[in-house]
Amino acid sequence: MHEVETDQVPDWGVPPQQLSDDDLLRELASVHRTRNDTLRHGSEDALVEHTRRMAELEAEYLQRFPDREVDRARLRD
Repeated sequence: MHEVETDQVPDWGVPPQQLSDDDLLRELASVHRTRNDTLRHGSEDALVEHTRRMAELEAEYLQRFPDREVDRARLRD
Protein backbone atom coordinates (compact mmCIF):
# COMPACT_ATOMS: atom_id res chain seq x y z
CA MET A 1 0.00 0.00 0.00
CA HIS A 2 1.28 3.45 -0.94
CA GLU A 3 1.77 5.92 1.92
CA VAL A 4 0.67 9.51 1.23
CA GLU A 5 2.70 12.35 2.67
CA THR A 6 0.49 14.52 4.88
CA ASP A 7 1.69 17.68 3.15
CA GLN A 8 0.31 16.25 -0.12
CA VAL A 9 -3.22 15.71 1.21
CA PRO A 10 -5.41 18.61 0.05
CA ASP A 11 -7.67 20.56 2.36
CA TRP A 12 -11.28 20.24 1.24
CA GLY A 13 -13.07 23.39 0.23
CA VAL A 14 -12.03 26.94 -0.38
CA PRO A 15 -10.87 28.68 2.79
CA PRO A 16 -13.88 30.62 4.11
CA GLN A 17 -11.89 33.87 4.17
CA GLN A 18 -11.56 33.63 0.37
CA LEU A 19 -15.29 33.18 -0.27
CA SER A 20 -17.52 36.06 -1.32
CA ASP A 21 -20.45 36.76 0.98
CA ASP A 22 -22.82 34.99 -1.45
CA ASP A 23 -20.54 31.96 -1.70
CA LEU A 24 -20.16 31.81 2.08
CA LEU A 25 -23.95 31.80 2.51
CA ARG A 26 -24.28 29.11 -0.18
CA GLU A 27 -21.63 26.94 1.50
CA LEU A 28 -23.31 27.35 4.89
CA ALA A 29 -26.68 26.32 3.44
CA SER A 30 -25.07 23.27 1.86
CA VAL A 31 -23.24 22.14 4.99
CA HIS A 32 -26.37 22.53 7.11
CA ARG A 33 -28.50 20.71 4.52
CA THR A 34 -26.13 17.71 4.54
CA ARG A 35 -25.52 17.57 8.30
CA ASN A 36 -28.16 15.01 9.25
CA ASP A 37 -27.14 12.53 6.53
CA THR A 38 -23.48 12.87 7.50
CA LEU A 39 -24.30 12.35 11.17
CA ARG A 40 -26.50 9.32 10.52
CA HIS A 41 -24.69 7.63 7.66
CA GLY A 42 -21.18 9.05 7.25
CA SER A 43 -17.96 7.46 8.40
CA GLU A 44 -16.19 8.81 11.48
CA ASP A 45 -13.73 10.62 9.21
CA ALA A 46 -16.59 12.14 7.20
CA LEU A 47 -18.28 13.38 10.37
CA VAL A 48 -15.05 14.89 11.70
CA GLU A 49 -14.40 16.68 8.39
CA HIS A 50 -18.01 17.86 8.14
CA THR A 51 -17.89 19.22 11.69
CA ARG A 52 -14.59 20.99 11.00
CA ARG A 53 -15.89 22.59 7.82
CA MET A 54 -19.18 23.63 9.41
CA ALA A 55 -17.34 25.25 12.33
CA GLU A 56 -14.95 27.20 10.11
CA LEU A 57 -17.78 28.45 7.86
CA GLU A 58 -19.88 29.48 10.87
CA ALA A 59 -16.92 31.25 12.50
CA GLU A 60 -16.30 33.20 9.30
CA TYR A 61 -19.97 34.15 9.08
CA LEU A 62 -19.99 35.42 12.67
CA GLN A 63 -16.81 37.39 12.06
CA ARG A 64 -18.22 39.05 8.94
CA PHE A 65 -21.65 39.72 10.37
CA PRO A 66 -21.23 40.47 14.09
CA ASP A 67 -24.34 42.66 14.02
CA ARG A 68 -26.49 40.08 12.26
CA GLU A 69 -30.23 40.37 12.66
CA VAL A 70 -31.38 38.38 15.67
CA ASP A 71 -34.98 37.19 15.66
CA ARG A 72 -36.44 38.16 19.05
CA ALA A 73 -38.73 35.10 18.86
CA ARG A 74 -35.62 32.89 18.97
CA LEU A 75 -34.43 34.32 22.29
CA ARG A 76 -35.09 32.61 25.59
CA ASP A 77 -35.63 34.13 29.00
